[in-house]
Parts: sequence; structure tokens; C-alpha cells
Amino acid sequence: MRSISSYIKGILMSEYLSLALRIYVGCIFIYASLNKIPDPSVFAENIAAYRIIPYRGLHLVAIILPWIELICGFFLILGLRTRAAASIQGGLLFMFTFFVIINIFRDSPISCGCFDTVGEPISWKKVAINTIWLLMTIQIFLFDRIYFLTRGGFVFKKKVHNRQYIDRMRSPSFRRSSGIPALTRTRD
Repeated sequence: MRSISSYIKGILMSEYLSLALRIYVGCIFIYASLNKIPDPSVFAENIAAYRIIPYRGLHLVAIILPWIELICGFFLILGLRTRAAASIQGGLLFMFTFFVIINIFRDSPISCGCFDTVGEPISWKKVAINTIWLLMTIQIFLFDRIYFLTRGGFVFKKKVHNRQYIDRMRSPSFRRSSGIPALTRTRD
């Protein structure tokens, strides 16, 4: 009989949980980008309110950041380069959380600017939500193994550990089938 901790560990390490989180986080980032892309000037004002990014780079960030969110969201949903997309989104979430914490300590009465122009004011609730989403991207990065768009269609890939790969490459049967000559030592 399995203990409760091994059951919970199995759920948290599940590739099916990763698939569900991938779709959820991807939809969140796509939704967040849809209000920022048509009107980057309003998003630039929201970024400027944080008083962290220099004015010279403000407009560039306001134009590029929503597109990064949109593309990474689609990549997560479609299963393309999920580790890279989860890494980028995790980095963005870490950065957003850090910026919100800085402005909470400054007592800045600004809105988040996450999903719409008038958004909710920054608070510890927003920090908690961003931290939960960050943990979701970490789970996706570590345990996602289901890919939709591959040559074989819907595919479940197992991770091959480096030791197994090296042993397979060193086996004589692999060398004979691939035409690679066997490694031999010569005495000098």
C-alpha cells in the first residue's frame, strides 16, 4: 500500500499534471499579452510607474515583452520547446514578482498592469499568485514529457539518463549496426 507522501509525489511529478499546467499557464500568458499588444503606449506607462526600467528602454520593452508572452504561451499550449518556453515564462514571472515586491516596499500606489490597463493595485496577493505560477512553470520544466507536434503525432517521451545512453553507445551491437569501428587501445 502506498503512503500518502508517495501518492502526492507521484501526482506532483506527473506528466499529465504538466500538460494541464502547460495549457493553463500558456492561456494566462496569451490572455495577458492580448491587451498589451494593440496599445503598447499604455503598457509603457504601466511599466514606467514601476520606476525600475530606464526611460530609454521603456518603449522597446513595452513592444517586445507582450510578443514574448504570446509566443511562449502558444509554445506551451502546442508542446513546442516547452522547457525553453517554461524557462522564459518562469524568468518573466520571477522578474514581475521582484518588481512588485520592490514597489510594495516603496508604497507605490500603482496598478499591476498585468492583464488590463486599469488592473488591480499591487499587493501581497499578486506576489502569491505570481509565485504559484512560477512554481507551475518549474513543474512544467522538470516533468513535462508529452508533446503534441512531433513526427509521430501525440507522443509520450521518456527521459533517457546519460548513463544509459553512454552504455548503449558503447555496446558492440550498436557499433556493428551503425558502422562505427570499435574502440581499441593500442600500446605505444
